[in-house]
Amino acid sequence: MDDELNVTYITLDGYVEVDKYRYIYFVIIFAVYILIIFSNTLIVYVIWDHKNLHEPMYIFIAALLINSVLFSTAIYPKILIDFLSEKQIISYPACLFQFHVFYSLGGSEFLLLAVMSYDRYVSICKPLQYPTIMRKSTVSIFLVLAWLLPAIQLSVPTALIAKEKLCSFILNGFICNNSVYKLQCRISKARLVRDMVILINVALLPVLFIFFTYTRILMVTFRSSREFRRKAAQTCLPHLIVLINFSCLCLYDVVIVGLNSDFPKIVHLIMTLQIILYHPLFNPIMYGLKMSEIYKHLKTLFCQKAYVMTYYEI
Repeated sequence: MDDELNVTYITLDGYVEVDKYRYIYFVIIFAVYILIIFSNTLIVYVIWDHKNLHEPMYIFIAALLINSVLFSTAIYPKILIDFLSEKQIISYPACLFQFHVFYSLGGSEFLLLAVMSYDRYVSICKPLQYPTIMRKSTVSIFLVLAWLLPAIQLSVPTALIAKEKLCSFILNGFICNNSVYKLQCRISKARLVRDMVILINVALLPVLFIFFTYTRILMVTFRSSREFRRKAAQTCLPHLIVLINFSCLCLYDVVIVGLNSDFPKIVHLIMTLQIILYHPLFNPIMYGLKMSEIYKHLKTLFCQKAYVMTYYEI
């Protein structure tokens, strides 16, 4: 621990042989980060650029992809800096800030998925009321609340953690997730209850709401024509796959912290990387390839670029 100007520093002990492989690590993570930004912003651009995609469903998809970019930006730059640094350290306030952003954006992901399920529910189960319910003002309110509510709720535990006494200054990981709790001298029952309430609010309740809406959607589509079921599946299936994938990764995060003492460091590194690698890349793949309207515009965009490049080469 270094102590300069009353700032506490935490050593990130989750890296494996950084001195030996620092440049290989850096190139791989940098390439992944660029790919995340490019793939997500590309689909956001397609949605923004085509007026026929200015519908609530596609606006929520764009918000979900922006959330992935923000999530990655809160993590990847620090990891890249660590690979090029002699010491892998982070100030305790910066660690708590990353902790807050990590989980508040995770909560926003669940709320955005819940809003998307509600949009599909209204569209399929109440099509005549859809224009009245899903107005622009309603969409804006949903987006603001999806980002604001988790950030406000997570500010409480973050502020309380900052006041706790630390008995360890070595973090068994390379990102400040809930492993920061292991730095504290004691974990009170009040904190466990508080965190459980927040987990229910930002994760469990949205997931239960999604299951409820999709149960109603399944009931309606079961009684409908084959073509209607096909169109419903085309818009709903990517959403469900993204939800299942993200829920598994969140559960993964909890399991890793609970069992990290039982794993070798290299195993812990690989498992943690899966949390920050898969999902930001998984979203644009699912929505870019499985949503027919987005895929159509992406295909047109790349065909136009290929044509222009071929024209100039000739």
